Amino acid sequence: MTQKLEKLQSRFAAGQIDRRQFMQGALAAGLTVSMASTLATNALAATPKKGGHLRAALAHGSTTDSLDPSTTENDFTIAINLNTNNYLTEVDVDGSLKGELAESWEVSDDARTWRFKLRNGVTHHNGKDVTADDVIASINFHRADDSKSSVKPLLKPIQEMKADGDTVVIVLESGNADFPFLMSDYHIPVKPTADGKMEWKDGIGCGGYKLKSFDPGVKAIFERNPNYWKSDRAHLDSAELLAVHDQAARINAIKTGEVELASRPDLKVVALLKRVRSLDVEETSGTLHYTFPMLMDVPPFDNNDVRMALKLAIKRDEILKKVLKGHGVVGNDHPIGRSNRYHADDLPQRAYDPDKAKHHLKKAGMENLKVDLSAADAAFSGAVDAAVLIQESAKAAGININVVREPNDGYWSNVWRKKAWCACYWGGRPTEDWMFTTTHKKGGDWNDTHFTHEGFQKLLVEARSVLDEAKRREMYVEMQRIVRDEGGTAVPMFANYIWAKSKKVAHPDQMAANWDLDGQKYIERWWLT
Repeated sequence: MTQKLEKLQSRFAAGQIDRRQFMQGALAAGLTVSMASTLATNALAATPKKGGHLRAALAHGSTTDSLDPSTTENDFTIAINLNTNNYLTEVDVDGSLKGELAESWEVSDDARTWRFKLRNGVTHHNGKDVTADDVIASINFHRADDSKSSVKPLLKPIQEMKADGDTVVIVLESGNADFPFLMSDYHIPVKPTADGKMEWKDGIGCGGYKLKSFDPGVKAIFERNPNYWKSDRAHLDSAELLAVHDQAARINAIKTGEVELASRPDLKVVALLKRVRSLDVEETSGTLHYTFPMLMDVPPFDNNDVRMALKLAIKRDEILKKVLKGHGVVGNDHPIGRSNRYHADDLPQRAYDPDKAKHHLKKAGMENLKVDLSAADAAFSGAVDAAVLIQESAKAAGININVVREPNDGYWSNVWRKKAWCACYWGGRPTEDWMFTTTHKKGGDWNDTHFTHEGFQKLLVEARSVLDEAKRREMYVEMQRIVRDEGGTAVPMFANYIWAKSKKVAHPDQMAANWDLDGQKYIERWWLT
């Protein structure tokens, strides 16, 4: 009976039978009229449809945003990159890696030489074919001597690149088994070239949508690319992203139907949103974590005893309960999530211990520590509340924390990496090497604590080319321990991605969790019913 109904649904969704024929078949199979009608509705909802305009209110976006992919730093511009461009590879919904512009790839036995064969027939929005030269120029854009790109450290190991017909050959200084994952980084889209250099200012790419307009910190408008090579993607006629930092404004917009999608709702109102019949509240669990980075070369954070005292003065369970409403897990002061391959499961979980915090302050000669902690909800929903909770819990250790409430607008350009201690968030990365290289490599642009530990830096390089799984795990576990005990970042919690959407918005059953909103590819993957 079940197989018969599934076949009936499949035929109905594919348009092989009409609703009347479906209802007749379902009733003949023993279903009631109500059950048959529900099945018909579900079948249509699960079938991608072309057309419609999607409006999304996002918690991020800044007036300092740019189309320069090397400067991308928030969900607003990440979404622009991932939906107007394609990359050599793509993280799939199950966290695995698959080819995007790369049809396939091969690697040498020492993991140093990679050959990426490109798909035929893919064109940019301006009609030009995507070529191996475009790939090379797009990667070299981030490797240039004057580049300030945050992925420059990731690409530094590239020793040589050349085009071999429709194949891009990349030779590394040393082996890196994770290299294809790096090619999916949202900073490295493949764009058209002019005179051997990548062109980015006009927003042209080869993705499912063309960028029609871009007003930094306000909105971006897209229209479907009619020549997109993925026949099962880019269902919408158009889409509009709106930067709406104010929580109340975002919630009001989704409740009143002004938008069909709202990111990062305040967890205090999630229960209320679930009662709105026209809405769905959804969440995915991944590597998203909320952090409080300290600049390790700025006093008093240049003293590890001070950093340790502050980490010990945090009630992680309380923050998880009150700020995340339980939608996540406690963090252990390193950026590797439980879903990562080499997560240090046996590393003791740091707990609140004000007496031990006092011990470290005494060692540092700073029993009456006073520090500022900058926060804004632009960092993450509830960042200010989390900072206040840290302020309160730290009092028992004799620590006086002054919470500085920063403006949302310009937070990422004026506060993060500028103020000595602040709130931050990271979406995580698919591999340990990628995450650590981005956030803890000495001299890296996104090393937001100025971390320089010599032993860690040595392990970071060595672990990259180790093929023995047991040995590699041992090395990454040690790196997590070093960051936990000697690093400058307090990581109190890993959070689920949460959003609210209209019931008119549909998507595949399985969604990616490497970034918010289906890996930030919702414009390409979702549709309107």
